[in-house]
Amino acid sequence: MRVWTAILGGSILMTLLGVLDDRHALGPGAKFVLQALVALGVAAAGLRITLFVANPVFQYGITVLWILAVINAFNFMDNMNGLCAGLGVVAAATFAAAASRHAQQAEAMFSLLVCGALLGFLPGNYPRARAFLGDAGSHLVGFAMAVLAILPSFYTAQDPRPFAVLIPLLILALPLGDMAWMVVLRTREGKRFYVADTNHLSHRLVRRGLSQPAAVALIWALAAAVSVIALLL
Repeated sequence: MRVWTAILGGSILMTLLGVLDDRHALGPGAKFVLQALVALGVAAAGLRITLFVANPVFQYGITVLWILAVINAFNFMDNMNGLCAGLGVVAAATFAAAASRHAQQAEAMFSLLVCGALLGFLPGNYPRARAFLGDAGSHLVGFAMAVLAILPSFYTAQDPRPFAVLIPLLILALPLGDMAWMVVLRTREGKRFYVADTNHLSHRLVRRGLSQPAAVALIWALAAAVSVIALLL
């Protein structure tokens, strides 16, 4: 029960943090600290990544880093209509399938709930946007994806998959990979890694001749293909 309470509380706090950022343009340091505090609260409630390491310091550290990485990856991906929400749909549906495979009903239901909420939002955001996520929405989507990646047990005694640790990484490979590339590129160019530009994968596809809706749909398809591979591991 503590875990679900922490997820609900964390979702509310992440949304409020995004609202503050939308209205007052918080500095990156303040956002990072507040995100970390919410992530620490989730870890303290018992929702932690272990990687089969019993050390609690390691578990807290890797969990906080994971939540921060996924939140900001989805925040980075909110750069074209439908992109962030659509990737959330793909990821949540895949996490639901992974949880269902191991009969983890609560985790599967929560994943489907997130997937359904994003599906309901998507027609208003793609291909033409009448509604926008803003930082409030992208923070919430990122937090939900980070939590969904920790909730299911991808490795069980009944189904001891040797590459289970790679499953959540593959499901979220597109947003995480795009963020990692942007950090490297901006750092190499002497820019602050958190300052927005137009070098994301979506922007590069548009410069190659695709329309924005087509570029977004292609990224969805790539994410879905990698997610299928994750389920087969």
